[in-house]
Amino acid sequence: MDINMGCPIDLVCDKNAGSALLRQPKRMEQIVRATATALGEVPLTFKTRKGFNDGEDVAHTFLHKAGEWGAAAVTLHGRTRQQRYSRLADWDYIAQVGRNCATTGLQLVGNGDVFSYTDWNAHMGESGGHLASLMIGRGALIKPWLFTEIKEQRHWDISAGERLDLYRQFAAAGLEHWGSDSRGVESTRRFLLEWLSFTHRYVPVGLIEVLPQAMNHRPPAYRGRNELESLLGSDDPQDWLRISEMLLGPPPAPISFAPKHKSNSYASPPGGASEADMARG
Repeated sequence: MDINMGCPIDLVCDKNAGSALLRQPKRMEQIVRATATALGEVPLTFKTRKGFNDGEDVAHTFLHKAGEWGAAAVTLHGRTRQQRYSRLADWDYIAQVGRNCATTGLQLVGNGDVFSYTDWNAHMGESGGHLASLMIGRGALIKPWLFTEIKEQRHWDISAGERLDLYRQFAAAGLEHWGSDSRGVESTRRFLLEWLSFTHRYVPVGLIEVLPQAMNHRPPAYRGRNELESLLGSDDPQDWLRISEMLLGPPPAPISFAPKHKSNSYASPPGGASEADMARG
Protein backbone atom coordinates (compact mmCIF):
# COMPACT_ATOMS: atom_id res chain seq x y z
CA MET A 1 0.00 0.00 0.00
CA ASP A 2 1.21 3.49 -0.86
CA ILE A 3 -0.06 6.70 0.80
CA ASN A 4 0.21 9.98 -1.12
CA MET A 5 1.35 12.58 1.40
CA GLY A 6 2.65 14.87 -1.33
CA CYS A 7 -0.47 15.93 -3.21
CA PRO A 8 -0.38 19.75 -3.61
CA ILE A 9 -3.93 20.52 -4.71
CA ASP A 10 -6.04 22.82 -2.56
CA LEU A 11 -8.95 20.39 -2.24
CA VAL A 12 -6.68 17.91 -0.46
CA CYS A 13 -4.46 20.28 1.51
CA ASP A 14 -7.45 22.23 2.82
CA LYS A 15 -8.43 19.03 4.64
CA ASN A 16 -4.98 18.76 6.23
CA ALA A 17 -4.08 15.86 3.97
CA GLY A 18 -1.53 15.43 1.18
CA SER A 19 1.30 17.97 1.35
CA ALA A 20 -0.35 19.69 4.33
CA LEU A 21 0.95 16.84 6.48
CA LEU A 22 4.45 18.28 6.02
CA ARG A 23 3.39 20.91 8.56
CA GLN A 24 2.56 18.10 11.01
CA PRO A 25 5.34 15.47 10.89
CA LYS A 26 4.03 13.92 14.10
CA ARG A 27 0.66 13.38 12.47
CA MET A 28 2.42 11.82 9.48
CA GLU A 29 4.20 9.46 11.86
CA GLN A 30 0.92 8.50 13.55
CA ILE A 31 -0.70 7.70 10.21
CA VAL A 32 2.22 5.54 9.08
CA ARG A 33 2.46 3.67 12.38
CA ALA A 34 -1.28 2.97 12.53
CA THR A 35 -1.46 1.88 8.89
CA ALA A 36 1.62 -0.34 9.10
CA THR A 37 0.17 -2.07 12.15
CA ALA A 38 -3.15 -2.65 10.40
CA LEU A 39 -1.46 -4.00 7.26
CA GLY A 40 0.64 -6.55 9.08
CA GLU A 41 2.91 -8.26 6.52
CA VAL A 42 1.79 -6.05 3.64
CA PRO A 43 4.53 -3.49 2.85
CA LEU A 44 3.65 0.18 3.34
CA THR A 45 5.23 3.05 1.42
CA PHE A 46 4.41 6.73 1.20
CA LYS A 47 5.28 9.72 -0.93
CA THR A 48 5.93 13.26 0.20
CA ARG A 49 7.62 16.52 -0.83
CA LYS A 50 10.61 18.34 0.60
CA GLY A 51 8.51 20.94 2.41
CA PHE A 52 5.25 22.88 2.38
CA ASN A 53 6.54 26.40 1.74
CA ASP A 54 9.52 27.51 -0.36
CA GLY A 55 12.59 28.01 1.79
CA GLU A 56 11.26 25.75 4.52
CA ASP A 57 12.54 22.29 3.61
CA VAL A 58 11.74 19.80 6.37
CA ALA A 59 11.81 16.30 4.89
CA HIS A 60 15.47 15.81 5.84
CA THR A 61 14.59 16.25 9.53
CA PHE A 62 12.39 13.16 9.81
CA LEU A 63 12.25 10.96 6.69
CA HIS A 64 15.23 8.86 7.81
CA LYS A 65 13.09 7.78 10.79
CA ALA A 66 10.23 6.47 8.63
CA GLY A 67 11.56 2.92 8.77
CA GLU A 68 11.07 2.95 12.53
CA TRP A 69 7.46 3.99 11.93
CA GLY A 70 6.87 0.93 9.75
CA ALA A 71 7.47 2.22 6.22
CA ALA A 72 9.25 -0.14 3.83
CA ALA A 73 10.29 2.74 1.54
CA VAL A 74 9.59 6.43 0.94
CA THR A 75 9.35 8.46 -2.26
CA LEU A 76 10.55 12.07 -2.14
CA HIS A 77 9.47 14.65 -4.73
CA GLY A 78 12.12 17.34 -4.91
CA ARG A 79 9.72 20.28 -4.75
CA THR A 80 7.72 22.07 -2.08
CA ARG A 81 3.97 22.19 -2.06
CA GLN A 82 4.16 25.91 -2.87
CA GLN A 83 6.10 25.11 -6.04
CA ARG A 84 3.45 22.68 -7.23
CA TYR A 85 5.18 21.65 -10.49
CA SER A 86 7.00 24.91 -11.22
CA ARG A 87 10.78 25.21 -11.58
CA LEU A 88 13.09 22.22 -11.50
CA ALA A 89 13.02 19.47 -8.90
CA ASP A 90 15.86 19.74 -6.36
CA TRP A 91 17.90 16.59 -6.87
CA ASP A 92 20.72 17.80 -4.65
CA TYR A 93 18.24 17.82 -1.78
CA ILE A 94 16.95 14.37 -2.72
CA ALA A 95 20.54 13.08 -2.66
CA GLN A 96 21.06 14.66 0.77
CA VAL A 97 17.98 12.94 2.17
CA GLY A 98 19.08 9.73 0.46
CA ARG A 99 22.34 9.82 2.41
CA ASN A 100 20.42 10.34 5.64
CA CYS A 101 18.09 7.44 4.89
CA ALA A 102 20.97 5.17 3.97
CA THR A 103 22.31 5.45 7.52
CA THR A 104 19.10 3.88 8.84
CA GLY A 105 18.64 1.37 6.03
CA LEU A 106 15.48 3.01 4.66
CA GLN A 107 14.96 2.77 0.91
CA LEU A 108 14.43 6.23 -0.65
CA VAL A 109 12.95 6.69 -4.12
CA GLY A 110 13.61 9.99 -5.91
CA ASN A 111 10.96 11.79 -7.96
CA GLY A 112 10.82 14.85 -10.20
CA ASP A 113 11.20 15.65 -13.93
CA VAL A 114 12.53 12.27 -15.12
CA PHE A 115 11.85 12.41 -18.86
CA SER A 116 14.60 10.37 -20.53
CA TYR A 117 16.98 7.52 -19.89
CA THR A 118 19.76 10.10 -19.50
CA ASP A 119 17.78 11.77 -16.69
CA TRP A 120 17.44 8.38 -15.03
CA ASN A 121 21.14 7.60 -15.36
CA ALA A 122 22.21 11.03 -14.10
CA HIS A 123 20.01 11.02 -11.00
CA MET A 124 20.82 7.46 -10.04
CA GLY A 125 24.53 8.07 -10.60
CA GLU A 126 24.68 11.37 -8.72
CA SER A 127 22.93 9.85 -5.71
CA GLY A 128 26.08 7.92 -4.84
CA GLY A 129 24.09 4.71 -4.61
CA HIS A 130 21.82 6.11 -1.91
CA LEU A 131 18.60 5.91 -3.95
CA ALA A 132 16.78 2.62 -4.31
CA SER A 133 15.07 3.72 -7.52
CA LEU A 134 13.23 6.62 -9.17
CA MET A 135 9.50 7.27 -9.46
CA ILE A 136 8.21 8.57 -12.80
CA GLY A 137 4.97 10.56 -12.97
CA ARG A 138 4.36 13.12 -15.69
CA GLY A 139 7.12 11.67 -17.86
CA ALA A 140 5.13 8.45 -18.14
CA LEU A 141 1.93 10.34 -18.92
CA ILE A 142 3.60 12.30 -21.72
CA LYS A 143 5.52 9.37 -23.21
CA PRO A 144 4.62 6.00 -21.69
CA TRP A 145 7.36 4.33 -23.74
CA LEU A 146 9.86 6.05 -21.42
CA PHE A 147 10.31 2.81 -19.51
CA THR A 148 11.39 1.06 -22.72
CA GLU A 149 13.90 3.86 -23.35
CA ILE A 150 15.34 3.40 -19.86
CA LYS A 151 15.54 -0.36 -20.19
CA GLU A 152 17.13 -0.23 -23.64
CA GLN A 153 19.18 2.94 -22.97
CA ARG A 154 18.09 4.79 -26.09
CA HIS A 155 15.97 7.67 -27.35
CA TRP A 156 13.11 6.01 -29.23
CA ASP A 157 11.93 7.83 -32.35
CA ILE A 158 8.49 6.28 -32.03
CA SER A 159 6.26 6.72 -35.07
CA ALA A 160 2.89 8.46 -35.08
CA GLY A 161 1.28 5.15 -36.02
CA GLU A 162 2.83 3.42 -33.01
CA ARG A 163 1.61 6.22 -30.77
CA LEU A 164 -1.91 5.92 -32.20
CA ASP A 165 -1.80 2.21 -31.41
CA LEU A 166 -1.21 3.11 -27.74
CA TYR A 167 -4.33 5.29 -27.76
CA ARG A 168 -6.21 2.46 -29.44
CA GLN A 169 -5.14 0.06 -26.67
CA PHE A 170 -6.18 2.64 -24.07
CA ALA A 171 -9.61 3.03 -25.66
CA ALA A 172 -10.10 -0.73 -25.80
CA ALA A 173 -9.15 -1.06 -22.13
CA GLY A 174 -11.55 1.77 -21.24
CA LEU A 175 -14.45 0.12 -23.03
CA GLU A 176 -13.64 -3.18 -21.35
CA HIS A 177 -13.63 -1.49 -17.95
CA TRP A 178 -16.56 0.96 -18.26
CA GLY A 179 -18.57 -0.90 -20.89
CA SER A 180 -19.32 -0.21 -24.53
CA ASP A 181 -22.66 1.48 -23.97
CA SER A 182 -22.95 5.23 -24.44
CA ARG A 183 -21.98 5.93 -20.83
CA GLY A 184 -18.92 3.70 -21.04
CA VAL A 185 -17.83 5.28 -24.32
CA GLU A 186 -18.07 8.80 -22.92
CA SER A 187 -16.25 7.84 -19.71
CA THR A 188 -13.46 6.40 -21.85
CA ARG A 189 -13.44 9.55 -23.98
CA ARG A 190 -13.13 11.80 -20.94
CA PHE A 191 -10.09 9.95 -19.61
CA LEU A 192 -8.57 9.73 -23.09
CA LEU A 193 -8.87 13.50 -23.49
CA GLU A 194 -7.20 14.06 -20.13
CA TRP A 195 -4.35 11.82 -21.25
CA LEU A 196 -4.05 13.63 -24.58
CA SER A 197 -3.63 16.87 -22.61
CA PHE A 198 -0.30 15.39 -21.50
CA THR A 199 0.86 13.40 -24.53
CA HIS A 200 0.70 16.33 -26.96
CA ARG A 201 3.73 17.80 -25.16
CA TYR A 202 6.00 15.11 -26.60
CA VAL A 203 8.28 16.30 -29.42
CA PRO A 204 9.39 13.48 -31.76
CA VAL A 205 13.05 12.51 -31.45
CA GLY A 206 13.50 12.92 -35.20
CA LEU A 207 12.32 16.54 -35.09
CA ILE A 208 13.68 18.00 -31.84
CA GLU A 209 16.84 20.09 -32.21
CA VAL A 210 18.49 19.12 -28.92
CA LEU A 211 18.17 15.75 -27.19
CA PRO A 212 16.84 14.87 -24.76
CA GLN A 213 13.61 16.83 -24.45
CA ALA A 214 13.46 18.42 -20.99
CA MET A 215 10.38 18.50 -18.79
CA ASN A 216 10.83 22.22 -18.05
CA HIS A 217 11.17 23.27 -21.69
CA ARG A 218 8.05 24.51 -23.42
CA PRO A 219 7.41 22.21 -26.39
CA PRO A 220 8.02 24.14 -29.62
CA ALA A 221 5.40 24.19 -32.34
CA TYR A 222 6.36 21.85 -35.15
CA ARG A 223 5.08 20.32 -38.38
CA GLY A 224 5.13 16.56 -38.17
CA ARG A 225 6.54 14.21 -40.75
CA ASN A 226 2.99 13.31 -41.67
CA GLU A 227 -0.49 14.61 -40.94
CA LEU A 228 -1.06 12.25 -38.02
CA GLU A 229 2.18 13.28 -36.28
CA SER A 230 1.17 16.95 -36.58
CA LEU A 231 -2.26 16.13 -35.15
CA LEU A 232 -0.80 14.26 -32.17
CA GLY A 233 1.38 17.27 -31.36
CA SER A 234 -1.45 19.80 -31.42
CA ASP A 235 -2.23 21.69 -28.21
CA ASP A 236 -5.76 22.45 -29.43
CA PRO A 237 -8.43 20.54 -27.42
CA GLN A 238 -10.54 20.38 -30.58
CA ASP A 239 -7.81 18.27 -32.18
CA TRP A 240 -7.81 16.00 -29.12
CA LEU A 241 -11.55 15.55 -29.71
CA ARG A 242 -10.79 14.62 -33.32
CA ILE A 243 -8.39 11.94 -32.13
CA SER A 244 -11.02 10.61 -29.71
CA GLU A 245 -13.51 10.42 -32.60
CA MET A 246 -11.02 8.34 -34.61
CA LEU A 247 -11.11 5.75 -31.83
CA LEU A 248 -14.55 6.08 -30.25
CA GLY A 249 -16.69 7.71 -32.90
CA PRO A 250 -18.37 11.11 -32.52
CA PRO A 251 -19.90 12.09 -29.17
CA PRO A 252 -23.69 11.99 -28.94
CA ALA A 253 -23.76 15.79 -28.57
CA PRO A 254 -21.20 18.56 -29.15
CA ILE A 255 -18.79 18.84 -26.21
CA SER A 256 -16.04 21.19 -25.13
CA PHE A 257 -13.03 20.06 -23.15
CA ALA A 258 -10.52 21.76 -20.86
CA PRO A 259 -7.93 19.65 -19.02
CA LYS A 260 -8.24 19.48 -15.25
CA HIS A 261 -4.56 19.86 -14.50
CA LYS A 262 -1.89 21.74 -16.47
CA SER A 263 0.94 20.28 -14.44
CA ASN A 264 3.88 21.66 -16.38
CA SER A 265 7.11 23.10 -15.01
CA TYR A 266 7.87 25.71 -17.63
CA ALA A 267 7.14 29.40 -17.32
CA SER A 268 3.98 30.96 -18.70
CA PRO A 269 4.28 33.38 -21.63
CA PRO A 270 3.56 37.07 -20.96
CA GLY A 271 -0.13 37.38 -20.23
CA GLY A 272 -0.43 33.60 -19.81
CA ALA A 273 -1.60 31.55 -16.88
CA SER A 274 0.16 31.98 -13.57
CA GLU A 275 1.79 29.11 -11.69
CA ALA A 276 -1.24 29.03 -9.42
CA ASP A 277 -3.58 28.91 -12.40
CA MET A 278 -1.58 26.05 -13.92
CA ALA A 279 -1.63 24.17 -10.65
CA ARG A 280 -5.36 24.62 -10.28
CA GLY A 281 -5.92 23.54 -13.90
